[in-house]
Amino acid sequence: MKEMEYDRELARLIDHTLLKTDAKKADFDRACAEARKYHFRSVCVFSGDVEYVAAKLRGSDVIPIAVVGFPHGQMTPVAKAFEAHDAIVRRGAQEIDMVINVSALKSKHYILVLDDIRQVVRACEEKPVKVIIETALLNTYEKVCACCLAKTAGARFIKTSTGKEEGGATVEDVRLMREVVGDEVLIKASGGIKSREFAYALIAAGANRIGTSQSVAIVTGKAARGGY
Repeated sequence: MKEMEYDRELARLIDHTLLKTDAKKADFDRACAEARKYHFRSVCVFSGDVEYVAAKLRGSDVIPIAVVGFPHGQMTPVAKAFEAHDAIVRRGAQEIDMVINVSALKSKHYILVLDDIRQVVRACEEKPVKVIIETALLNTYEKVCACCLAKTAGARFIKTSTGKEEGGATVEDVRLMREVVGDEVLIKASGGIKSREFAYALIAAGANRIGTSQSVAIVTGKAARGGY
């Protein structure tokens, strides 16, 4: 039998994402099966779904990731920290993708933003935290501030987007983020990534991880359809 052809190197950098409000059990089963088949880095889902996904991925090289404060990020730091801790300690999540409080950032309430991230980082008991800064809603100065605050708070990654706002990852934003955080913080590009060429352009700009629901199409070279 001919060995399945796909981009194995790229697959290990992909967080296979399923963040549809109306997703059914069959959708999670399919996402986990795809992740195991193509050896994606992870499956990324809502915190309420991560326990089921963690069980489906057990024994594989794919990790479960939970999003926290998703998609708007404007709940209290205590609420976010509780959600993150529950996902890690009780539900089996191995990484957390949290949404920054964009409103607080744009209001220059930097102490709140810093505390928000720091509480989640502490709640995760040394598991990696990615801070989603929602670049499409920020100007350049705000992007720089968000990156600096996430780095100061101890985040392992800074992530471009939720994929829920109009506008997602761009090469320019990833390049800016890399310039701000240097090599000390990793970068996840997400939102609107639907081709292998774009994924590699983002990686060349400084991205360490790619978040997309179009993972299979990207690594096999097939045409992608709508989605995150």
